[in-house]
Amino acid sequence: MDSAAKALANKMCGEVVFAEYPGKTLKKWRQIFEVSQKELASRLNVSPSVISDYEGDRRKSPGIAFIRRIIEALLEIDKERGYKTVAKYRDLLDGFQTDVILDMKEYEVPVSSSKLREIIEGEDVVFNERSVSGHTVVDSIKAILRLNSYDFYRLYGFTTERALIFTRVSSGRSPMVAVRVANLKPAVIVLNSIKAEKVDKIAAKIAEIEKIHLIATEMDVNDMIRALRRYFK
Repeated sequence: MDSAAKALANKMCGEVVFAEYPGKTLKKWRQIFEVSQKELASRLNVSPSVISDYEGDRRKSPGIAFIRRIIEALLEIDKERGYKTVAKYRDLLDGFQTDVILDMKEYEVPVSSSKLREIIEGEDVVFNERSVSGHTVVDSIKAILRLNSYDFYRLYGFTTERALIFTRVSSGRSPMVAVRVANLKPAVIVLNSIKAEKVDKIAAKIAEIEKIHLIATEMDVNDMIRALRRYFK
């Protein structure tokens, strides 16, 4: 196991052990690795119902030894696939922390996009209820000027089931056009420093086509980041 895989394994283990709902955290990581319950169960020589019961917190939290087995199995599968997921983590470790990214967070347990909207005092522009597993707060002007297509994908962190929050937005068209032409689509886009009724109609139409929950908020950027960090400790 290479250094990035070991670092990721330690991160996963720590999250699961200290999570309020360990099963939900295990489920999140299994989905990040794009491994089915059946495939994971087969690798561990248990029935899929065992994995389902743990993820649904219907069984007592698995011990550390079994948690490590699950994590090792996910990493083994990922290695066979060419370290597809570990490669994303390696990119993050390699320091893609320019001033384009103001905040980036993976959630232990996914939340609804409606809950996210509540935390940031947002308004719906286009409502599509989605599950959110993390957020990235981006300086939209710097992102447009500096990021290439590969850098843009790295904004997603481990999963596209996240909120991309674009600050310093004047109409919202540019971020939405960038998302429209990209192969990967986020679950939620938040346009910061703009009222919902001021969002460009084409931006809203793109959100409808892509089934993205589009939210606008005028909350101060620093206050918004603090609010997100308080909720997702």
